[in-house]
Amino acid sequence: MWTEEDNRLKKTFTFGDFVEAFGFMSKVAIVAEKMDHHPNWSNVYNTVSFELNTHDAGDVVTEKDHKLAEAIDKLA
Repeated sequence: MWTEEDNRLKKTFTFGDFVEAFGFMSKVAIVAEKMDHHPNWSNVYNTVSFELNTHDAGDVVTEKDHKLAEAIDKLA
């Protein structure tokens, strides 16, 4: 479940290993590029963490972030 705090939508995904996590990130990268909305994210071994907000709107959560979050969930 995504949580909203500090003007960011946040969620962490856990995978079986690094290769699965990296594969997920590759899929997200393609979708994010098509949406022209790029996430703040980090990866450590089998986890991928996101903090989404819209820089052009003053670093707050917008509909673009909710749409990206929905797309990310579908890829997980």
